[in-house]
Amino acid sequence: MFKKILIANRGEIACRVIRACRELGVRAVAVYSEADRAALHVARADEAYCIGPAPPLESYLNIERIIETAKQAGCEAVHPGYGFLAENGAFADACAEAGLAFIGPSGDTLRLAGDKLGARRTMTAAGVPIIPGMSAGAGEADDVTAEAGKLGYPVMVKAAGGGGGKGMRVVCGDGELAECLEAARREAKGAFGDDTVYLEKYVERPRHVEFQILADARGNVVHLFERECSIQRRHQKIVEESPSPALDAKLRKKMGEAACEVARAVGYTNAGTVEFLLDENKNFYFLEVNARVQVEHPVTEMVIGVDIVKAQLAIAAGEKLPFAQKDVSRRGHAVECRIYAEDPAANFLPSAGKILFLREPRGPGVRLDGGIYAGYDVPVYYDPILAKLITWGSSREEARRRMAEALREYVIIGIGTTIPFLRDVIDHPAYVAGETNTGFITDHFDGWREEVPEGLMEKALAAAAVAEMAAGPAGRYSDGGSGRAAGGGPTPWQTVGPWEIGRGA
Repeated sequence: MFKKILIANRGEIACRVIRACRELGVRAVAVYSEADRAALHVARADEAYCIGPAPPLESYLNIERIIETAKQAGCEAVHPGYGFLAENGAFADACAEAGLAFIGPSGDTLRLAGDKLGARRTMTAAGVPIIPGMSAGAGEADDVTAEAGKLGYPVMVKAAGGGGGKGMRVVCGDGELAECLEAARREAKGAFGDDTVYLEKYVERPRHVEFQILADARGNVVHLFERECSIQRRHQKIVEESPSPALDAKLRKKMGEAACEVARAVGYTNAGTVEFLLDENKNFYFLEVNARVQVEHPVTEMVIGVDIVKAQLAIAAGEKLPFAQKDVSRRGHAVECRIYAEDPAANFLPSAGKILFLREPRGPGVRLDGGIYAGYDVPVYYDPILAKLITWGSSREEARRRMAEALREYVIIGIGTTIPFLRDVIDHPAYVAGETNTGFITDHFDGWREEVPEGLMEKALAAAAVAEMAAGPAGRYSDGGSGRAAGGGPTPWQTVGPWEIGRGA
């Protein structure tokens, strides 16, 4: 195992990787922009280094500066987290050239799997079903219009070099195409440093089902079953669960085998996710490979019993997968809600500012992966995710009820968040029934507004101010989503070894 690694990311995922390092006895080095000097991942790391100004292109996307910092700090490896440089083949190559292990796939695999266009061509050759669309990047508007006409509206404009809902637009007619192309290119360039986009047919209201995979350098590949991620806003997931209510044993087996075939076709190593769309007739189509740890990886950890981040480090250090597909089993059900600094009533407009008061949920079957604390100033420069709330239950309904209660206990005052919106999603009859698809929010929550009793906000702000003054400097770095159970003891996910398999039905 490595002795020291650099984490080329920020926020909750940096905190998550730091925790895995601590449990393995690995020293964790954080990097941060000038806007993140007071960020929780900086305080939690063993060492931390400033790598530039707030804009991502000058800090978290600055390959040369990150490599230089890793070498100066004496690191052996780099963990890219998700987003930023996580799926950048040039970054993986730069790490290798500098003598640093990249905790993820090789540069060549990233270019093949992370480039959605290349992945589409590879899947076609491997016989995996794909959504009709372009096999090359979009060029001039006239050419793209002609291609859209062949596919038939609606179509999806997608970034070729990244994921997470960035650089994606649904286009319903010729009049919208040029503007959507330009907006998608601009967003893709800012998020991934690559403005290549392409078109594919938009499958209306499918389910979004993905399979977590692990693959070592010896050709061993397993999947850790599926996650359903159909509830999305602006093509980015906000609620995930495992197992999917839509899959039976036969379809689950077929899709799992297809996911492993995809991994073999691109020569995949480390942890990754193969994403599919599932239509109303239970036909599935390859969507993309997310060649990194996923935001929603805790859902799988809770039902399978494998610490995926520890597994990433072990594979990158050259260890062999010590189990086969037949050894992997699930137990219970898990649900995750992503907590964003956004205003759902204003089309999920980002909400930056100071967190005046923070109360986090606790209890059996509750896990919180966070990157914030009371008094923290949420910056405007980055993805607005604050934390991930995960609940486990012996059944879907138990996990759902635990999530509903945890969301009621979760209080963040000072900025707008998605917490009140998520409460209504989790309690909606369609969600309770497992009747979800990618149009869920449009169908059920168009024009949503939070119902706040008169005078409640004023009382909450007053209480927050009193709590802030009472806490003083010592309260600045509270638990902040460390994942501790009530009373300070470890939660089940903390005690699972990197290769331990859950034994259950």
